[in-house]
Parts: sequence; structure tokens; C-alpha cells
Amino acid sequence: MVSDRKKLTAVLGVTGGIACYKAVELVRLLVKDDFTVRVIMTHGAREFVTPLTFQTLSGNPVATDPFDLTQESEIGHINLADSADIFVIAPATANVIGKIAAGIADDLLTTVLMATKAPVLIAPAMNIHMYENPILQENLRKLRRVGYYFIEPTEGFLACGYEGKGRLPEPENILAEIQRLLRKKDLADERLLITAGPNREPIDPVRYISNRSSGKMGYALARAGLNRGAAVTLVSGPTALEPPAGARLIPVTTAAEMRRAVLEEFPSCTAVIMAAAVSDYRPIEYSSTKMKRGKTPLELRLEPNPDILKELGAKKDGKLLIGFAAETDDLAANAKKKLREKNLDMIVANDVTQEGSGFDGDTNIATIVDRSGASRALPLMTKDELADQILDHLLALKSRR
Repeated sequence: MVSDRKKLTAVLGVTGGIACYKAVELVRLLVKDDFTVRVIMTHGAREFVTPLTFQTLSGNPVATDPFDLTQESEIGHINLADSADIFVIAPATANVIGKIAAGIADDLLTTVLMATKAPVLIAPAMNIHMYENPILQENLRKLRRVGYYFIEPTEGFLACGYEGKGRLPEPENILAEIQRLLRKKDLADERLLITAGPNREPIDPVRYISNRSSGKMGYALARAGLNRGAAVTLVSGPTALEPPAGARLIPVTTAAEMRRAVLEEFPSCTAVIMAAAVSDYRPIEYSSTKMKRGKTPLELRLEPNPDILKELGAKKDGKLLIGFAAETDDLAANAKKKLREKNLDMIVANDVTQEGSGFDGDTNIATIVDRSGASRALPLMTKDELADQILDHLLALKSRR
């Protein structure tokens, strides 16, 4: 049960899917956890469960129709939006996710959602092929970028007869995620300096050396820090990502530019999380004109870039310093060596050869190691989920001081 808080209001949107029966149990659990629950049902949801069921369990009238004068006078869609401490959609169909992503507000649920300032948690549930559809996946990415939260569907037997990912998570797990999102702003006193993305080291006006980093892990850390009350400065190499709302963005290109920005911001932060894939090398010589194709082999001479992480480790001055290790072999040994040699407080290591781990994707498999020797292997999870795990460990390290 959520404790030490005023009674909170959860607005629950229920859309048309067989998983509606789990939403009934979610209402019961929310009420048991001392939430005020207001339910909004779409027309499709009413084909599976009656409004009376939700009204009986929640103790409040169920909202269904934006043009019902009685409902509007008693509830009011703006009042519903304003009353929410958290807005949950469970189950969320592909249809409603698409409408939200497109900014469509053509029924009561999407209208109230458009007006709310509360955090929004969406629990997709649908056929596996619908869930894997690239249009749906792009809609999910878009909504994550603008600050919506998601709880991943689980795998198992689906009502359509298929087996795979698409089941609505159990109500207990949805409640746990609601409680996590509503916890206090435990990073309100922190000023996080986070690096993200790759560097580009120019060879000539049209070519450069870089790596496969997408920046998604660093941006997930920035979002998580902001959600938990921290002030966030994000030093980012070139990415295709939209900066998290509320973060102070410092765009850079080369490793030298990243070093300058980080050293300039370092004195005013309380913790540094170096999630960027900083280029280890740069060309010794830069050609101011395009290097033409020839018939003979081209030799490119490189020199090391400054080691930003090691430089910070030598001048921490009480700040927490967290690094990342993307490895292809000897994960634990290489991570511990980097932790020790660069004087880190914590390192997040991942084997980029594992499926679902490392560059480009939305998931990661990581092991967190800290300077006390403690090591924690984490399973496959989204980078947003991993970001919260990293920040939880950061707070645990602070509490030991």
C-alpha cells in the first residue's frame, strides 16, 4: 500500500479488448490501496464489461459519453482531467494508442487525456502481430519521447489463438508501476550531468569516424532524472532523438567538444553519468577538401582522444561518477578494471553481442557494479526501466556516505 500521502485519484481509461476483465481487478486493487478511482470507458469497452461493474467497485459514476448532459454536469471532462494524480489506460488498444499519438480527441477518453497534466501510464494489450506492427511501434516511441509511460505487455496465450507478446500485465504489476510513478521526487536535491550519443570525428568535409550509439540510454537517464525531480544537463552528441522536456541540452559533435562542455559543467553538478560512447580516436590530419577516390589503398592515421572519464575520476571532489562499459568479451573483468582505473563509483556494463543489448535498440541487458564490489545482473528490460534502476543504485550509494 502507498503510505504517507494524501488520498490520490487515479483516472482509469478502459478501451475495447478482452483484457477488460483485468481492469476490473485493477480497480479493486486501487480502491484497496486507498485511491479514489474514476473510470472512463470507451464504446468498445462497454461491449466487454458493463459500466455498472466499474461503478460498483469504484464507488463513483463511470464516464462514457462527452455529450451526455447529465454526466457532464456531474463529472465534467475538465474536472476529470484536473482531478487525476495519475492517468492510466488499461487495456490500451492499438486504436487508442494511434489516436493519442496523432493528437486526436474524438471521444471522452482521448478528450480528458488531452487535457490532463497528470503522468500517463499506458498498458498496451493486443494481438502479437498488431503489437509488432511498425506503425504501432513508432507510435509507442513517439509517446515515450513526449513523456508518456508504458508498462510492457507480457508473453503467453492470447485470446485470438496466437501465443506471444501482447497480454495485459497482471493487475498487481500495473499497480506496482503506478506506485513507482507516484513516489516522491527522490532526486529533487540532485543536479545530474549526463552525456549521451556518439561523437563524430571529421576526416574531411563529407566523412567522419563515429560509432553505433543512438543516444537512447543517455536520453532515458535524462527523462528518468527529470521525472524524479532532478535538474538535468544533457551533453549530447549527434542523435535523431528529441531532447527530454525540461533538460538543459548542450549539443556537441566531437570528443573534444564534449570534454570542454563536461569540464565546464562539472563544478555545478552533484553526479555525472557518462552514458555517451565517446570516440577513442580521431584522425591526426583533417583534409579541408573532399578526399577523392583513388586506385591505391588509403591510410588513415589516428591519435587518441582525451579520456574524459579518467580526467573526471581524478578530480571528483565528492561527486558521484558513473560510467558505462560496452563489451564484447570478459564483461565482469573488463568492467571492474575500468571501474578501478578510472576511479568510478559505479559502472553499468553490457555485452553488446547479446540480442536485445547495446546499441540502437530500445532494450538493454546490463550488470551494475559499484566500488564496494557489489554486482547486480539485470534481465532484459527497456532502457527507460534500466535508467530507473541506475538512479536507484545512485541513491543507494549516496545513502552509504
